Amino acid sequence: MVNVILIFLLILFVVAYWRINDIQRFFWQRKYQQHSLSAQDKEILRRYMPIYRQLSNEEQSRLESHIVWFLGEKRILGKDGLTVNRPMGLIVAADACLLVINQSWPLYPNVKEVLLYPSSYYVPESSRDGAGLVSYHTTIRQGESWPGGTLVLSWHDVLEGNRLPQDGHNLVFHEFAHQLDQQTGQTNGTPLLPKSITYGRWGTVFTRAYQRLKTQIAYHMPHTFHPYGATNEAEFFAVATETFIEKPRQFKHEEPELYHLMVEYFRFDPENWHPTATF
Repeated sequence: MVNVILIFLLILFVVAYWRINDIQRFFWQRKYQQHSLSAQDKEILRRYMPIYRQLSNEEQSRLESHIVWFLGEKRILGKDGLTVNRPMGLIVAADACLLVINQSWPLYPNVKEVLLYPSSYYVPESSRDGAGLVSYHTTIRQGESWPGGTLVLSWHDVLEGNRLPQDGHNLVFHEFAHQLDQQTGQTNGTPLLPKSITYGRWGTVFTRAYQRLKTQIAYHMPHTFHPYGATNEAEFFAVATETFIEKPRQFKHEEPELYHLMVEYFRFDPENWHPTATF
């Protein structure tokens, strides 16, 4: 009898382990089903997030649901004396959730907190030369994404990213793209892919576009992607994500194969959000 009970408990544990996301989602639905954004919250999104105004009613509703969940499950903390208020949290959450608008909870399972600085911030660093001599210096940063689940953002640059929705630069898109990349346990420009995309296909298309950008920069050729994307594969994925959402027509014209692959990965086509965009 004891053996039967142990076997039953083992089976129950295995089922619960494999269906943990479904179980969590069930409790989250019960927890948040009565919560929604207020009219004032939505007005803030309309005012400060131009892409939100271009979403369909269904997409807006889905994004709002994600924002409610994100604000309930993730911490957004101010640094250097910055006090985070409701509008600030809304904007950060909205930008982050736009990347995963057509995915189900949990979103960004590794993310625990977002640290907001008033503007660009200083970070102490050290480096060692070939002779072993260590030098200390500081760098100025706008944002960081740590594998442990912490993101650091400059609030000034968060606002700038939303103020100019077609310039190809959005700090939140960039840093949260790194979090998507890091879901595999590595930061190499290859996120956790859906079953419809093979890693071999992603690697071929992605690497070809990355090498093309490096060539364009080396020979001073025109290009749509920000040069920072040529730093390494991880930065290329983050820059490509910004460009994909904010300059979809230029992206599609320059890298059509990668563009369609990104549509398949993100499960949305941002070209629909830029009806009047030209290039």
